Amino acid sequence: MGDPDAEISFEFVPLIRYYRSGRVERLLPQDRVPPSVDDATGVGSRDVTIDTATGLWARLYLPDLSACPAGSGRKLPVVLSLHGGGFVVGSAADAVEHRFVNRLCARAHVLVVSVDYRLAPEHPVPACYDDAWSALRWAAAASADPWLRDHGDKERVFVLGYSAGGNVAHSITLRVGAEELPDGARVKGMVLLHPYFLSDKKADGEVKKAWVRAKLEEMWSFACGGRTTGLDDPRINPVADGAPSLRSLGCDRVLVCLADDELEHRGNAYYDGLLESGWTEDAVELFVSGEDHEFLHREPDSAKAVVLMDRLAALFRGNHLSRTPPA
Repeated sequence: MGDPDAEISFEFVPLIRYYRSGRVERLLPQDRVPPSVDDATGVGSRDVTIDTATGLWARLYLPDLSACPAGSGRKLPVVLSLHGGGFVVGSAADAVEHRFVNRLCARAHVLVVSVDYRLAPEHPVPACYDDAWSALRWAAAASADPWLRDHGDKERVFVLGYSAGGNVAHSITLRVGAEELPDGARVKGMVLLHPYFLSDKKADGEVKKAWVRAKLEEMWSFACGGRTTGLDDPRINPVADGAPSLRSLGCDRVLVCLADDELEHRGNAYYDGLLESGWTEDAVELFVSGEDHEFLHREPDSAKAVVLMDRLAALFRGNHLSRTPPA
């Protein structure tokens, strides 16, 4: 019988390798950075513990208030940000995430709560959903933190998620539709950036790289510890038969952003599902970049990334978004 500490049970290069013994090897290089005052933007950040029992924490970002057009005295929208990583890698402290949130905070003039939720396989789904929900309730509480208390507008809360974080964002925004947040807080909008949704049913041309798609499908079951009904589990396919209606999402606006990747078709099906469920076209926006899955983080100064960041800023400020995709 082979060595269980050497026998691979699941592998998705370049993300993770899992051995039969339970040993986990995360393959991406660790590049974590501390909170700071960003030299380029003047954005300040600091880490806060939300739940000592689970180890849940978040990194808070506050823009340079002297540069905010809202003027002194007006509170800022609060954005709950959920990183990507396929439910198995990633952190609010990752350098690429830190740089992205610094730019978002400065450009949109928002207070950001970047959540460091627990990862599978050590903490299978739904731990990520539970952590994100706890973080949202914590951020919504008027006295949760001095930055939030003094500068955050609890009536203008937004939920933003990238990739797997987009999946998590959908889950907790759906829950907002069924459960009230504390202190009268209100989720005004949800942003899904290249969300991690899948389905057993595949349209012609949907699969672009078969091996990537197969690994994404396998990784969902892996992240759940096998406790899933499959690819039409409503948590991974929100438009599956029997899934909760998207009309019950607890927000006023939705922005769905799609990349040229294995998740594009299912993201488009989600957008269509919003309209079919009764959302009006002026409340739902679609942004199709035509770029790859990671362009927003890897090429932040590219034309498409700048346009997308402007879209996010417009949403958070309450402006109507143009429906015309960038050239």
